[in-house]
Amino acid sequence: MDLLQGASGAKPESFSTVMQADVMTKGSIFEDPGKVTMRIALKDLGTGSSPTAPTAANTVTVTRYHVVFRRSDGRNTQGVDVPFAFDGAATGTFSATASSLVFVLVRAQAKLESPLAELRGSGGAILISTLADVTFYGQDQNGNQVAVTGTISVNFADWADPA
Repeated sequence: MDLLQGASGAKPESFSTVMQADVMTKGSIFEDPGKVTMRIALKDLGTGSSPTAPTAANTVTVTRYHVVFRRSDGRNTQGVDVPFAFDGAATGTFSATASSLVFVLVRAQAKLESPLAELRGSGGAILISTLADVTFYGQDQNGNQVAVTGTISVNFADWADPA
């Protein structure tokens, strides 16, 4: 994994390595996208004439992911201290050249449930700082299962609405 980023649903094109997840924007709730940039790392040698170059069999196809939110203070009860963990589907194939995949990092549903729902209307005065561990699952072209995990800071609040 080269890079893991997130963006507010209100500004889905503005990705950052530290995400400000707005629980309500102009009276609406948006899902917040994540974006991962990955490439394969050579596990087995390539061909005899090119041993350090991956073959097509090394290409990895990611098909799903899992997100778990946690806090550094140890208060990690899902639905009380942090949003519920969830699984999502996103498919992308990765080779030795880096490429990106966009996925849902914060579900709209999480903003309707505790503890995020309680942040609405606070004007940003209350903040929940979390780390989101995102694990991507897939397989190479030989059917071998692969997984990789990255972590991103996600700060939840009722941030000021964009102009």
